[in-house]
Amino acid sequence: MTASETVPFVLPGPIPARETLVGWQQWRLTRHSFTPAPVIDLAAWRLLSPRKRTLHDLHRAATHANLPLLATPMSRAVEKLLNGRIESNALKFKPSTRAGVMVSGGGYQGKTESACEVAAAFEDRWLALHQHLNPDAAPGFRDLHVPVAYIQTPVTAKPKSTCKAILNFYNSPVSTRMDLPELIHQVSASLRDHGTKVLILDDITRLRMHRADDQDTLDLIRAFMSMHVTLVLIGVDIPGSGLLREGRHDPATGQWHLPASRHAKVHGLEPTQTERRFDLVELDRFRYDTTEQISAWIRHLRGVQNSLRLLDAPEDMLTAGTMPEYLFQRTNGVVGLLERLVEDGCREAVDTGLERLTEDLFDSLSIDLSHAQHRDPAAGEVPAVPAKRTTRRGRNTVFDDRGPAAGGAR
Repeated sequence: MTASETVPFVLPGPIPARETLVGWQQWRLTRHSFTPAPVIDLAAWRLLSPRKRTLHDLHRAATHANLPLLATPMSRAVEKLLNGRIESNALKFKPSTRAGVMVSGGGYQGKTESACEVAAAFEDRWLALHQHLNPDAAPGFRDLHVPVAYIQTPVTAKPKSTCKAILNFYNSPVSTRMDLPELIHQVSASLRDHGTKVLILDDITRLRMHRADDQDTLDLIRAFMSMHVTLVLIGVDIPGSGLLREGRHDPATGQWHLPASRHAKVHGLEPTQTERRFDLVELDRFRYDTTEQISAWIRHLRGVQNSLRLLDAPEDMLTAGTMPEYLFQRTNGVVGLLERLVEDGCREAVDTGLERLTEDLFDSLSIDLSHAQHRDPAAGEVPAVPAKRTTRRGRNTVFDDRGPAAGGAR
């Protein structure tokens, strides 16, 4: 870009609430629409008029606040399993219960965004396949075609509140006088009438298995699998949460088998008492123990740097010297913490005029998650943040070539 060129930039509007149908559709249709600021150097920036400088800096700030979701070796494994399970289940015509998927991992590791991206991409393809019409619509009706429903598990979940959260997604009328059987019937009708193929329940580990209400809620959730949807449960450390305590692991298939739902038997949601099967996939953080793991971390840092718009940043700003190890120590390999640190670092680099990221600059910043909205620390949704170093460690010189003089040669 030259100094005379400009790029139209519009500030983003209200954040879509994905737990409603309107919000989910808005997010799905606009999720790739943001245009990052153009890449220019310091000399070109200085040639801009004061007004264009201000607009460009605002565009850069928006770019750093909306860094793209980068694929990692861990997220690719999640994508492969989840996409395969969703597509296979959607194409089934047999009345058998569809296997679900549980996506586990620590807080700020991108579980929700990775799963939502897979589901949204599936919805794009499914709608195009059916010309945006519901192939399962009842004759004489034109219900909205909603292949994917995304639900946030209520913090204090009960069977009734969970049903209401699902119905609220569809903006379906809910009467305060409706009892649980009526709510369950309404949920099953909404899933069927809208042609829903994927039901995502996020933050599922907010359920505490020592509480009777939470046990009933999980049992109810399993019952919805009889509606021929792919149930996707997302949570922090699902194996350690107690959600699988009634299940048995099948080493042959790698799946977890859970008993049939009591709610399904009572309310007639399924003709058989088939076990519920789940694929469990872990979205882990980066590691820094082997050459392969270090290389994967450095590739990720290179991808992050390609998204940055600092005016005086060297090409290897995040990948050279001790920077990769430093960033790993500051974030423990958690992509969400890395994003927060880099975003804050870019703002500081712009405000100070440094226009590059350095270890000294990062040392002046803290990662504060104390005010994380919509996250339950008690459920592990807010990770521990590694402490900042208090003293600078000297560079490792073990592999330096000091020349013949180092060996005593004259």
